[in-house]
Amino acid sequence: MQGEAATGRRLVAVAGKDALEFLQGLVSNDLRPLAKGPGIVWTALLSPQGKYLADFFVVAQPEGLLLDLPEVLAEATLRRLAMYRLRADVQIAESPLSVSRGLGLAPADALPDPRDPALGWRRYGAPGGPAVIDWDAIRVAHCIPESGIELIPDDSYILEAGFERLHGVDFRKGCYVGQEVTARMKHKTELRKGLVLVRVDGVVPIGAEILADGKPAGQVFTQSGGQGIAFLRFDRASGEMLAGDVRVSVA
Repeated sequence: MQGEAATGRRLVAVAGKDALEFLQGLVSNDLRPLAKGPGIVWTALLSPQGKYLADFFVVAQPEGLLLDLPEVLAEATLRRLAMYRLRADVQIAESPLSVSRGLGLAPADALPDPRDPALGWRRYGAPGGPAVIDWDAIRVAHCIPESGIELIPDDSYILEAGFERLHGVDFRKGCYVGQEVTARMKHKTELRKGLVLVRVDGVVPIGAEILADGKPAGQVFTQSGGQGIAFLRFDRASGEMLAGDVRVSVA
């Protein structure tokens, strides 16, 4: 089974004796298990203020590390990595590989998507086939955010976006850029906003404002099958809400 091509992605090889240590000091998740052999970790790169800049997969292969990046954020992410590299023995170069993904029985060399079993598997090598799976429907059903839609650079916070539930952050790994703010949100505050699954009685534009009793309560993003992923203020998310003239309620 070859799977289907994962569109909108860029693959970058990261080599050099300092490659794993370099990335480990920058991202939200623990990459050390990748030193033991083939594997995949989903993680985020944050600003010093703790805001989301990008999310990506770090893949360990026999040939070295591979970054599986959203194309829309790839250039900015690679510039930031180059800025942090300094004198580390790290080389970053485009990879000739392709990424495919699928559901059900996985090829022997595929890796499970670490975010949620519902997202199936990812494979790095030859190109996949045409896209046929409704991934947005899967994301909505499991409230899984997507880069450039629910995940907004320099605005989103990863805990509000569900990264803990989706195995994208490790609170025991030690320091990384933005770690202090993330740890404080985890241990010293109660989240007052976040992504939740909602029922949508119709279809509204992505990013449509949600009102509760006439007050701003959040926004609705990806929608499928009468449901949607919404970013809500929890103190205003009780009862019926409106996005334009469309009724919205917490699922």
